[in-house]
Amino acid sequence: MTATARLNWLEVAPAGAKALFGIHHYITHETDLPEELIHLVFLRVSQINGCAHCIDMHTRDLLKTMAADKVTLVPVWAEVPHLFPDQYRAALAWAEEVTLVSETHASDEAYAAAAAAFEPKDLVDLTITIAAMNAFNRLGAPFRLPVKAKP
Repeated sequence: MTATARLNWLEVAPAGAKALFGIHHYITHETDLPEELIHLVFLRVSQINGCAHCIDMHTRDLLKTMAADKVTLVPVWAEVPHLFPDQYRAALAWAEEVTLVSETHASDEAYAAAAAAFEPKDLVDLTITIAAMNAFNRLGAPFRLPVKAKP
């Protein structure tokens, strides 16, 4: 089966790309969220959404600060709670809740758990982080952005 060539959304809609990357800049430069936590959330959201480009990129980003053993177990983080600090586990749980909002409806229980782990501004910034990665995934996956991984 031959893959169908897809548009490069960054080239076709540079103003839209610039706007989305503006949110990314806010997340990575203007919040108090730790860089490692941001990349962890980016990776988990991308895993849920099945965006190969983003999984590849954020795995590489996370490996700069996190042991490979831990990165490998991100999809099953809840089964290995001893590997991740409380705040990371809260962020991962909230990332799953928000990414799957059509199923979870961002339950009161999940919100309470996230709110207990983050200051109000940080919780909003975390939610913006999750929303932004969902937006990037919804462009990266359908347009099949390339990966750096080689056979």
